[in-house]
Formats: sequence, structure tokens, C-alpha cells
Amino acid sequence: MIGLTEGSTNWELILASGSPRRRELLSEAGLSFQIISPDVEELSGDQCAPRDLALTNARLKCMAVSLARPEAMVIGADTVVALDGRIYGKPLDLEEAAQNLRDFSGRVHEVLTGVVLSCGDQRSEFVSTSFVKFRDLRELDIEDYLSKVYVLDKAGGYAAQEHRELIIEKFEGDYQNIIGLPVSLVLDQMDKMGFPVPAQES
Repeated sequence: MIGLTEGSTNWELILASGSPRRRELLSEAGLSFQIISPDVEELSGDQCAPRDLALTNARLKCMAVSLARPEAMVIGADTVVALDGRIYGKPLDLEEAAQNLRDFSGRVHEVLTGVVLSCGDQRSEFVSTSFVKFRDLRELDIEDYLSKVYVLDKAGGYAAQEHRELIIEKFEGDYQNIIGLPVSLVLDQMDKMGFPVPAQES
């Protein structure tokens, strides 16, 4: 595991998120890290454009932790699902989740993840965008999917990593970004900021 120590320098990596998907993605990349889920009031979809929303909420999470732990490399991230400029957050119930899937049926929507990295006096911010096209879904397809996947904690009301064959026809862009964190871009930026990262596969 990489991320805690490198030579005589102590390196600390903190994920400012309670998302189990982001935790899994970072672990799979070979990083060791702490998790601190900040208590911040995130902006909602009716307050700004999708890209701005993702980046602003990522910044809020990152800086809330970075202020307390300025010596650590802190990763803040926020994922937004948008269709025709409308933002789809975590559904309140299965009825709303089903309506989301109806809206996405046969269409292409965006998945945007804002990422903010902070360590000492260095900061990096970016947004990664992927595109997802849904299959033409029948009501039976929607019921089947929602019976198999818990979606109430997921932006847009679906999980690309769980039974995606039931709902997704194809996607363009970074698949890990659709799950919740564009890991390759995160590692690249951390490397540029001088933080030791695992070697990436070409």
C-alpha cells in the first residue's frame, strides 16, 4: 500500500467522503488512506449549473477537512447526474427513482464528478464528464432493476457498477467517473503535486 510513508517523509492521504464507492475505487488503486466525512451543507441542484455544483460541493468537502489537516493530501469529490441541464440527485424514494429511470430511458445523460485536491499550499480542481446512454426501458425493466439494486443513496437513482446490463446500452468517457471518482485523473494530479502514487498501467 502506498500513501502513508515515503522515505523519511510522512505522507497522509484523506478521503473527505463517506461514499463506499469512492473508498473502493481508491483501495483498488493501491492507496492507503483515512476517511473523514465532513459535516458540510452541500448546495442543491436548483442553485447552480451541474458542473459548478459538482465542483463547489467537492471544494466544500475538501476544504472542511483540509483546514483541520493542512499537512495531509485531502481528496474532496462530488458526483452529479444531469439531463438537459436538470440535475438528478439521490432519489427520496423508489417512486422518484423509477421516474428518473423513465426520464433516462433511451436517452444520453451526463455524469460529472468534481474533484478538489489540497495539500499545504497546493490545490488542484477539475471536473470529469462521462456520458451514459440508457436502453429503452419498459416498466417491467425498471421494476426488475429496482428490485435488484439499492439506489436511494446514489445520484440519479442508479448504480453503473450493479446490473448495468439491465439499464445501460453504452457509455463514453471514464467508467470509474460514472461510479464516483475518476481515479486515473486523481492519481495524475496527486503525482504532479509531489505525492507518491502507485504506478499506473499504460
